[in-house]
Amino acid sequence: MPDSPALPIRRLKKRAQFLKAARGNKIARRGFVLQATPVADLAPGVGYTVTKKTGNSPERSRIKRRLREAVRACSDRLVAGHDYVLIGRRESLSEPFDNLTRELGKAIARLHRPAQAPSGHPKP
Repeated sequence: MPDSPALPIRRLKKRAQFLKAARGNKIARRGFVLQATPVADLAPGVGYTVTKKTGNSPERSRIKRRLREAVRACSDRLVAGHDYVLIGRRESLSEPFDNLTRELGKAIARLHRPAQAPSGHPKP
C-alpha cells in the first residue's frame, strides 16, 4: 500500500478533452501511446481509445480492459492537474501485464521529467 492515498481519477468522456491531450506531450511504447496535457482540474483524468484497425470488438475491449488495469496499478504515479489519453495498440494483447504496467510507469515518469538543456555548444 502506498503511504498516501491515490488521487481519485476522472474519466475523460468529451471529444474536446481527447483533442486537447493530442496536442500535448506524447510517448510511444510497444503496447500503447500515452498523451498528456496540463489542465485546471486537480484530479488526474484518464481516457482510452482503441481504433477499429486494431481488431474486432472483443479484441478492442480486451485492450481497453488491460490498459485500465495498468492505469489502476500505476495510479499513484499520475500527476494532479493533468489529463492522460492511452491509445491502445494490438501488441498490448500479447504483452505480459507486468511489462505493460512497468512501461506505463516509465512513460508517466518520462512525461513529467524536467526538460534538459541541449548538450551542444552555444552558438556564437
